[in-house]
Amino acid sequence: MVSLKKIYVTSGIVVLAIILGLSAFTTWYTVDESEQAVILTFGRVEEGISEPGLHFKLPWPIQSVEKLSKETFSLQFGYEEKNGEIQEFPDETKMITGDENIVLADLVVQWKITDPEKYLFNADNPREILYDATSASVRSIIGSSEIDEALTSGKAEIEAEVRDLLSSLIEKYDIGVSVLGVKLQDVELPNQEVRKAFTDVTDARETMNTKINEAKKYRNQKLNEAQGEKDALISRAEGEKAARIERARGDVAVFNKLLVEYKTNPDITRQRLILETLEQVLPGTEIYIMNDEGNTMKYFPIRPLETEKATPKSEQEGSEKNNG
Repeated sequence: MVSLKKIYVTSGIVVLAIILGLSAFTTWYTVDESEQAVILTFGRVEEGISEPGLHFKLPWPIQSVEKLSKETFSLQFGYEEKNGEIQEFPDETKMITGDENIVLADLVVQWKITDPEKYLFNADNPREILYDATSASVRSIIGSSEIDEALTSGKAEIEAEVRDLLSSLIEKYDIGVSVLGVKLQDVELPNQEVRKAFTDVTDARETMNTKINEAKKYRNQKLNEAQGEKDALISRAEGEKAARIERARGDVAVFNKLLVEYKTNPDITRQRLILETLEQVLPGTEIYIMNDEGNTMKYFPIRPLETEKATPKSEQEGSEKNNG
């Protein structure tokens, strides 16, 4: 019969072995580069560990370790991708735009855990809270946007507004996560007929914009041509103005010289001006200076004298020799 003492000794050895085993296996732990950890003392958070490597702590159940990933997670809203297959949830993505049109919008939210203590203890299910906040944010922004913005050029602005609103909500919920980015995957109309009608409207709008751009181009071309003609006319007018001013200055100078001569010899200057004016008014006309003294009319033949004056002196001398 086994003695009672031997049973106690054996039990003590087993308990001691268990305690030593727990101490040996639960007083140290490792943290990978892609992990972050927190130390719990009787369930209360003591400190956070983010440095990778080997670390030591008190044995279980005094202290325990919770490890969380540092990686960036993707929250898929409106669809789920598993094993290369995509399953859509149209009821979750159906929403109304600001101009009362129905669209289907799904997106991806990039997020990561930034405060392990808050992530573990401030909420029972932080991922569900993040999903609900994403749904509320995208519905709010789509609900204040027009359908054209959601389907065409306004996607980037909608993404930015959803990210800002979602970040503010997550900050209020204080669940220890941060939103890094929001990407709209698809924004489309609910059925084929509506898509076709919207496509027709979009094509018509693009055609209209093309025509408007062509009209603006033609208008700019004509404006440039008109501006060029205007500048040319102004340039010619300025040139004509400068020429006339110079001619006027020349006429003034000539007049001033004539005035001086007129003051010196008024009769001769007056006769000279009359003769020059007659030559200008009646070019090629024979001019005679006549003096009527009653019954006899005399004239002075200017043209023969001019012809005689124009004859070279050598020709006159030769003529005189021949006559001699």
